[in-house]
Amino acid sequence: MGSKAKGRAVMEVGADGVAVITIVHPPVNSLSFDVLNSLKENFDQALRRDDVQAIVVTGENGKFSGGFDISAFGGIQEGKDRPKTGFVSVEILSDTIEAARKPSVAAIDGLALGGGLEVGMACHARISTTTAQLGLPELQLGILPGFGGTQRLPRLVGLSKSLEMMLTSKPVKGEEACSLGLVDAVVSPNELLNTARRWALDILERRRPWIASLYKTDKIEPLGEAREILKFARAQAQKRAPNLNHPLVCIDVIEEGIVSGPRAGLWKEAQAFEELVRSDIAKSLIHIFFAQRGTTKVPGVTDLGLAPRQVKKVAILGGGLMGSGIATALILSNYHVILKEVNEKFLEAGIGRVKANLQSRVKKGNMTQEKFEKNISLLKGSLDYESFKDVDMVIEAVIENVSLKQQIFADLERYCPPHCILASNTSTIDLNLIGEKTRSQDRIVGAHFFSPAHVMPLLEIVRTKQTSPQVIVDLLNVGKKIKKTPVVVGNCTGFAVNRMFFPYTQAALLLVERGADVYQIDKVITKFGMPMGPFRLCDLVGFGVAIATGSQFVLNFPKRTYKSMLIPLMQEDKRAGETSHKGFYLYNDKRKASPDPELKKYIEKSRNISGVAIDPKLVKLQEKDIVEMIFFPVVNEACRVLAEGIAVKAADLDISAVMGMGFPPYRGGIIFWADSLGSKYIYSRLDEWSKLYGDFFKPCAYLAERAAKGTPLSSTSAQAKSRL
Repeated sequence: MGSKAKGRAVMEVGADGVAVITIVHPPVNSLSFDVLNSLKENFDQALRRDDVQAIVVTGENGKFSGGFDISAFGGIQEGKDRPKTGFVSVEILSDTIEAARKPSVAAIDGLALGGGLEVGMACHARISTTTAQLGLPELQLGILPGFGGTQRLPRLVGLSKSLEMMLTSKPVKGEEACSLGLVDAVVSPNELLNTARRWALDILERRRPWIASLYKTDKIEPLGEAREILKFARAQAQKRAPNLNHPLVCIDVIEEGIVSGPRAGLWKEAQAFEELVRSDIAKSLIHIFFAQRGTTKVPGVTDLGLAPRQVKKVAILGGGLMGSGIATALILSNYHVILKEVNEKFLEAGIGRVKANLQSRVKKGNMTQEKFEKNISLLKGSLDYESFKDVDMVIEAVIENVSLKQQIFADLERYCPPHCILASNTSTIDLNLIGEKTRSQDRIVGAHFFSPAHVMPLLEIVRTKQTSPQVIVDLLNVGKKIKKTPVVVGNCTGFAVNRMFFPYTQAALLLVERGADVYQIDKVITKFGMPMGPFRLCDLVGFGVAIATGSQFVLNFPKRTYKSMLIPLMQEDKRAGETSHKGFYLYNDKRKASPDPELKKYIEKSRNISGVAIDPKLVKLQEKDIVEMIFFPVVNEACRVLAEGIAVKAADLDISAVMGMGFPPYRGGIIFWADSLGSKYIYSRLDEWSKLYGDFFKPCAYLAERAAKGTPLSSTSAQAKSRL
């Protein structure tokens, strides 16, 4: 634990005989072992003192507790000395708080998540505010609730709802928590502490029930029915995440408590937690948790003390899928938006797309009609630049055409105010090229959203050597307000995400031209954990986009790209992907994909043009080899991105891969996953393939250097030429 205490609990006894024990560990009052021990000490003291009749547990500054301090997990995973979770769960929560001979009430405001909620559930009653968030999100970290949550939550809210809350990691707010029985009353923040004090005294006087939630049975179904619910939950968990074991372990632990009693459930929970916290999946997901929170720290930008300027009005050029998606994201966060198009027809279509995006939320019950009307009123259409005189930011989202973008930026410089941020949503084109005809280089920046822009969580902020730190700080703030995870990267063709992943499709095309099966590749890559394989992805984005972006990489990285004619040949035959109902797959009216037997003729034609022969070894590739031949070139390019300083740190590339391309978070991101296999192994495989299939697979110098020394790829070199 060290000499410096990580948080504490403090106690104050009132004239009414109620001891208020407050958790103090800013910013979210997380539970460290120091906090938990201090909580126990205060409880023990309160139980000894004659002037204490009842106890209220709360958190400082309107936050009950955000859960166990995740920064301690590194030490836990390394097996460092510390109390076992079974000790905490049983000795502190069950035998001290819940078994106390004086009643305790949790006064919950703000967050009561994970261990925080578990402390609350050990109390004899819970009072919350309407805005309080209560939940057990531990499965997001590859673990399970370790302080009795698997046993108490089912007994308070019922088996089905508790399974839903744990397996989806979704919290509930105060009102719903009250209707479920998780809290006993909902009050305003001003009344919270006084209500909790009175409630505790009412329990003492037997005016309200004194309930130990661990031993409640009225919400638990009969054993046969309970087993059916658990069986269904297992089937759903396996269907939703076939590569993950910890949801099934969580269900087993819940079942143990129902079959063998809650104390047996607690011990099984503690044992399972100890095993899961050291698993590769937990290490990966905890890495992603910290990597996501670290993206907003940018050396030389966020450490300069700059305050973000206020962005009130944003103009968007282009009302296509990307432009309308960006407009949707902005108006959902109350920004005033001007959508500009070249003619009435396109403008009407763009505004229609934004309306459709919002209406789908209304249809799903995620938005009221009143909120819809309010949001759509923030959107205005325009066919010229006259209304751009007072905008704070412009985001260009037109087609990937260099000369068109250059003309637009020259126009923007003339019509927009001098403070206006000039952003491009380009996915591949070098920003220096886009801003070549302007004098405002310091306010040109990339704001690269991922489709659909109002849904996908990543915002790639691209900075040139001239972009001012103030503009980056402003855009980071906009990203935060529209609930995106921003990653700041340097300027180059493809930036970080598309640059890393351009070999993803090219490797797949190389394998197919040499004999591998399109549908087997997609099946294996999906099984690995990607939302879809490279060929299904090509169909989704469309062949026009695939060719436009692919040509940028061929032009800029000619020595290490694989040039295949397969997609252009298919496009010549009026195949454009999903939009034309024909691509690598055939699509019905419900967008369901099915294999196309005609695909073989295009592959043979492309093979003849490329002049390559079928390789028997690639015809019968094992799953492991398919994964490696598709992803190791991606790792190789990610290493170049790090070597050139396009990314500040490896963790930013991990988040970019997970949130931009759907790389499975439980593998920790592209570099984290690569480090789990080792630089030596990846280098040797790429080196072997480069001798067989050419420079596409040739390992870069960064990878070679780390393989020679046996060092992780994530340990960035001091020699990296930072573009940031």
